[in-house]
Amino acid sequence: MHKVLEDLRKIGVLPIIKIDDVEKAVPLAKAIIAGGIPCAEVTFRTAQGEEAIRRIHKEFPTLLLGAGTVLSEEQVDKAINAGAAFIVSPGFNPKVVAYCNKKGIPITPGCSSPSDIEQAIGLGLEAVKIFPAEQVGGLDFIKAVAGPYTSMMFVPTGGVNAQNIAKYTAFDKVLACGGSWMVGADLINAGDFDRITALCKEAMHNMLSLSMVHIGINAQSEDEALKAAKTFEAMFGLTIKNGNSSVFAGDGIEIVKKPGPGKNGHIAIGASNVVKAAAFLERQGIAFDKDTVKTDAKGDWTVVYLKDEILGFAVHLVQKKI
Repeated sequence: MHKVLEDLRKIGVLPIIKIDDVEKAVPLAKAIIAGGIPCAEVTFRTAQGEEAIRRIHKEFPTLLLGAGTVLSEEQVDKAINAGAAFIVSPGFNPKVVAYCNKKGIPITPGCSSPSDIEQAIGLGLEAVKIFPAEQVGGLDFIKAVAGPYTSMMFVPTGGVNAQNIAKYTAFDKVLACGGSWMVGADLINAGDFDRITALCKEAMHNMLSLSMVHIGINAQSEDEALKAAKTFEAMFGLTIKNGNSSVFAGDGIEIVKKPGPGKNGHIAIGASNVVKAAAFLERQGIAFDKDTVKTDAKGDWTVVYLKDEILGFAVHLVQKKI
């Protein structure tokens, strides 16, 4: 997969921006970055799009910046020259796609049917935008077309919001979700950048859906683990589930039959998508032990441990159902 698309996949959320006042472009980008989202799509819906991209790229060169609503070869050139790293279009225009391929710049054209997707595959694309996502069937539609088109990744846009983003990004064929709810034109025009930062943080939090799954306690033997589990059962009525390597008391307490990771045990934090969650935490300076990665049959991460313990407890991310 192209590095730009891989980076976008790790981020998971793509703010879609309509700029009416180019002077708002740089403070807007600063607000998005402060909200934990290191990418943005600036649309060519207004005449300020090109200059907004140029100013943002100059001020924040590491921001993964794309140009949206690109409808012609001329606009592709303007976007690239301004600093865009990828192109997005609302529909599938074979001429524009072929031109981007010639330029070596990733493009995710809008698709709403299997025929669109087949054209994209025929032109060697790795990802397409599903637009308008909710109106054409939402996640059910994406899952249906992902069946025959196994090599394709999807960027649903249109109707995606803070409430439903996690269900989309939990699906392994969703590259990222695009949306404007956290960067609405009314907020941008009002200069309410603190609100935009807060909405970006909310979008990331909702997308990752991080929460405690269970705490694991290291025992020295199976007998000790069973004794502890029975104590929890007697005190709190927690059902015992005896497994090969550990005993669960209820769903939230795991007692390991012999010392495992962590001096005292481990803490499992569930995420809607482990890869996206790990990448987000890495951007905050958290290190992971990649030797601990576990994957499913598709090769997607299901478990990874943080490099450092917290008060004697190892901490790991685990894939959870959304």
